[in-house]
Amino acid sequence: MRVLGLMSGTSADGVDAVLASFSGRPRRPRWRILASASHPYPADLRRRLVAIGQGASSTSAELLDLAEAVTEQQALAARACDPEQRAELVGCHGQTLWHRPPDPAGGRRGASWQLLQAPLLAALLQAPVVHDFRSADLALGGQGAPLVPPADDALLGGIGGWRALLNLGGIANLTLLPPACGPERNAGVRGWDCGPANTLLDLAVSRFSNGALSFDAEGRWAAGGRVLEPLIQRWLEEPYFRRTPPKSTGRESFGAHDLNRRLADLQAFRQESGSGLAGAPPPASGPAETAAGAEAADALATLSAFSAAVVAADLERGPRPLELLVAGGGARNGFLIEQLRRRCRGCAVLPLAEQGIGDSEREALAFALLAWWHQRGHPGSLPAVTGARRASRLGVRVDCPGAAAGPPG
Repeated sequence: MRVLGLMSGTSADGVDAVLASFSGRPRRPRWRILASASHPYPADLRRRLVAIGQGASSTSAELLDLAEAVTEQQALAARACDPEQRAELVGCHGQTLWHRPPDPAGGRRGASWQLLQAPLLAALLQAPVVHDFRSADLALGGQGAPLVPPADDALLGGIGGWRALLNLGGIANLTLLPPACGPERNAGVRGWDCGPANTLLDLAVSRFSNGALSFDAEGRWAAGGRVLEPLIQRWLEEPYFRRTPPKSTGRESFGAHDLNRRLADLQAFRQESGSGLAGAPPPASGPAETAAGAEAADALATLSAFSAAVVAADLERGPRPLELLVAGGGARNGFLIEQLRRRCRGCAVLPLAEQGIGDSEREALAFALLAWWHQRGHPGSLPAVTGARRASRLGVRVDCPGAAAGPPG
């Protein structure tokens, strides 16, 4: 069956699309990527999504317009990937506005809001759409995230030792796959959100460049700064990073408010320099020479190293993997990858692309598989990962308006 997967992550920078074919047993399907595309959001749409994802107020009318705009962008990404409309089914994650993990101690259940008008998308693409993948797991007491680990297991499987997959999107999340042989071969798949990857970095770059830049291309700006290691070690002691899985997070925790706090820590640490962090221009080639520019580079270097450090700290607590396969936008940040290689000792840090899945394809492919699993009636969640009471079939199917529902594929 040909399934189109659409994913727009925490970075809110656009939509990744993958057209894939699936057949055989759901647990270990035969699969192939037929096409892929990435479609960036317009700058104003991204700005509004990021603001709302950090708690900015909005009217009902504005949210309605935003949902329609997001849906139209999803359709554009789908058409770029599948112009001949070969897909028989579409799996669309939608755009997360807010993620609230459950708080059993506080007596509060979890919830998560992915913005999408699924019937409109089905009408625009003339294909059935599976969406709202997180709600069923949340209703069963789970985190509703991460959802990609079971797909990683089904699509890639294990090797001779533990194998880790890392997505460096807005948030860094890990999957740990047990060995294919040996005494731990029957161990369960593990996965969780480690903490910030690009959320803080991108916000800091936008601030330091006065909005001229939205990300640090290849980590070149951070490479001109100093890593302030004492701050990283202090930050690693914060409650979220000490918590054991299941755990999930997002921009609502690691957004502008959190960046302000960390920049204040950086400023205090370097207060003898007498320069502020705000408004420092990016270097044209090499490190900035002004005091403010040097502080901005130090901040980006430290925030980048912090993103790597939270991953390394989590790997220290669990089974040590032989390899760490990296995907997501952060996989193209050379400074961040260098920090991962330095901190994840004894682990080969490799691009997931070497396994035939590109940096921007992994999560879109996973949601294509989750949609196919929904169609087949196969559970898509792992209670050991999300903390739900049991596994469940994920997603809600919306058929193209006016079309009869098809049989399971």
